[in-house]
Amino acid sequence: MISLPEEKILYSEIQKKLFYIIPEKWESIFLYASVIDVPNQKPVGEMYFYYLPKGIIKKKFVNGYEIPSIFNIDEEQYSKLITDIYNLIKSLRENMTKAKRKPWSNITISIENFQFKIEFSYENLKKSEFDSYERHLIWRYIHLDENIDSLSRKDKKIIERYNQYVNLHTLPKKNYYIEGVYKQPVKNIIDFEKTLTVEEAIAQSKSYDQPKEKKKGLFKKNKIDDIIEEEEERTYNNQILNWKK
Repeated sequence: MISLPEEKILYSEIQKKLFYIIPEKWESIFLYASVIDVPNQKPVGEMYFYYLPKGIIKKKFVNGYEIPSIFNIDEEQYSKLITDIYNLIKSLRENMTKAKRKPWSNITISIENFQFKIEFSYENLKKSEFDSYERHLIWRYIHLDENIDSLSRKDKKIIERYNQYVNLHTLPKKNYYIEGVYKQPVKNIIDFEKTLTVEEAIAQSKSYDQPKEKKKGLFKKNKIDDIIEEEEERTYNNQILNWKK
């Protein structure tokens, strides 16, 4: 898929912000975002992302929305950074629409093996055979290689129903964009060398009998101003960002 110069700028900005908000070394990142048009209303959508920590032993994907609790990062400011990423994705879609290209309904971004890849999907999510929860589960099953045997009975049935659906239907065509990973050094939200791994952070949190107050000094004012653009309205729901602006 051919992209315009302004779209490539947005790709690099999305990468840089994802690199910034993950506070440890990682092997791969996967992100899902949707933008659904609603007649006479503002679009709605959702976003979630996961990363695989780097290490010798086999790791599990970490839900990006759990980073503040795992690494003791201020949740409010972290949410602002996540909203910035979603707004960039929204801008990407608006740019493509202005260029009179077919607007996509959802995208999957993957960053691994020094490759940045975007999968553009055009399915009608308002008429989808699967609801938001089911689509999230199916997405993890496809992109994160989740083992179906580890799922609950309810979730197994959803995956089985999805596999049956795929066998009986022709899935909508998708477009792809692939480029090399953004290579310029990017400062991370906190210093790798001063940060515990996920396992260390969880183990340390369990060693305390009383909950500790969240640290507030991880964001420097003169740095975060370059990244956060103030938004007037945001709504969040668990690990899924519900966007209504």
